[in-house]
Amino acid sequence: MSLRGRRPRLQRVQNTLKKHNKTLAQPEAHRFALEREGGDCLQSRTMKLEILSEGFVRRCEPGRIAAQPRCAVTADDDVVCHYVMQSKLGQNDFEPWWSRSSDGGNAWTHERLWPHLRQRWSIIGAAGSGPKGELVWFGSRFSIDQPGESFWCDATQGLKANDMIWGRSLDGGRTWSEPVAIPHPIPGSAEVCTPMCVTRRGEWLGCYAPYNTFDPDLKVPRNQVIALASADEGKTWQHSAMLRFPHPDSTAAGSSVAELSDGRLLGVAWHINEMFPSDPPNAYALSLDGGRSWGPTLSTEILGQSTGLAPLPYGRVLFIYNQRKHGEIGVWLALAKPTETDFGLIANQIIWRAERPTLHGTSGKHSEWTDLAFGAPSIVVLPDGKLLATLWCHQPSGTGIRYVVLRGRGPAAQSSPASGAAKSA
Repeated sequence: MSLRGRRPRLQRVQNTLKKHNKTLAQPEAHRFALEREGGDCLQSRTMKLEILSEGFVRRCEPGRIAAQPRCAVTADDDVVCHYVMQSKLGQNDFEPWWSRSSDGGNAWTHERLWPHLRQRWSIIGAAGSGPKGELVWFGSRFSIDQPGESFWCDATQGLKANDMIWGRSLDGGRTWSEPVAIPHPIPGSAEVCTPMCVTRRGEWLGCYAPYNTFDPDLKVPRNQVIALASADEGKTWQHSAMLRFPHPDSTAAGSSVAELSDGRLLGVAWHINEMFPSDPPNAYALSLDGGRSWGPTLSTEILGQSTGLAPLPYGRVLFIYNQRKHGEIGVWLALAKPTETDFGLIANQIIWRAERPTLHGTSGKHSEWTDLAFGAPSIVVLPDGKLLATLWCHQPSGTGIRYVVLRGRGPAAQSSPASGAAKSA
C-alpha cells in the first residue's frame, strides 16, 4: 500500500488498522514461514519460535538507565552489543559502552568506548559488521556545555545541534579508531538509530532522521529519512532521500537500513504524524542501485514504532519493532519478503512482553518519548542460526539492556544469515 496512493488518508489508515487487527487475530500470526528456493517454485514451511534463554546483557545500578542497544557478529563469531548509559531519558550525558558475548548471548563482559571523550562529548551509536570482519560504528555526538542539561527541547520538538560520526575496529572491537565527523547534508540535527551497513562490495550505508534544533527559526525538512553512502571508507559521502513523506508535518524516528541477500537495500522507519486521526504504519523503501536512488515510500502495514533489521536468504528479512499502543504490548518480530510494491509480510509474533509501556501512564506517542519504559529493539542472526534480540527497558522487574535468544522448532527450522554484511543488525 503506497503512502502516496490516491485514496483519502483517513480511509487508507482505517484499512490498514483493519488488516493489522486481522493479522493479530489469526493463528498464523504466531508462526514463521521459512521459504526455500527449488527450481522455479517457492515452497513454504512453518515453524514456531521458541525462546531458549532471556535475561540482561547489563543491569543498571540505581539512578542509571541504558538505551539503544544494537548487536553485531564479529569475524571470530563473538557478539558485540553497543549501547549507552545515561542518568535519564533526555539527559545529555550519553556514555557509549559495548558488551561482548562468546557463548551466543548468555554471558557478557563490558567495556567503555572512547572513555577519554566522556567529559566533552555525549556520544550515542552502534557498530555493524562488514564482509572483511571489520566493525564500523555510526552515531552522533552532542557537545556537553553544562552538567545536567537536556539534548531535547519540547518547545521546538528538536535535538540539540549535533555531529554525525563514524569509527572503525579491525580487531573485533578490542580497539577503535578515533571518531570522525560526517558533514550534515541538510540543515538540522540528526537522529541516528541504526549501525553502519557495510555492503558486500565494501560500501558504507547509514541513515538518519533530520530533526529540528533548539533554534525556532531554523526550518528543517523533517518529512524524510536521509541515507548516507560512502564508497571510499568514510572519506567522502553522498546522500539521498531514503524515505519521503508527502505530508509536511510527518517525520520519522528509529530508522534502519540493511542490504538484503539479493543486493537490494531496504530502509525502514517509524512514520510519525500526530496530526493524523490514527497512527500511520511503519514505512519502507527499496534501492536497487546501492542507495543512490530509492523507490517510492510504501507502507509495511505494521503499526509499530522503532525498528531493526536482519537479512535472511532469498531476499527475506527479519523486522523487529516496538509495540506500545496497538495489540499486545512488547517487542514484536516479523518475517517479510519485500518487493517494490508490497512489504510481503509473512508472519508477525510477539517475542517479549512488557510489564508497562510507559513509566507514568502517558500515551506512548513520540511527543512523550521521555516517559517510555522500553524500546530500541534489535535483531541479529547468530552463526548457529539462532536469533538474538536486544532492547532497553525500565520495568518493575529490572532496568538495563535485555536479551532474548530464540530458535525455530522443527528439524529444518534454523535461520541462516545472508552472506557477507548480513550479519549486521
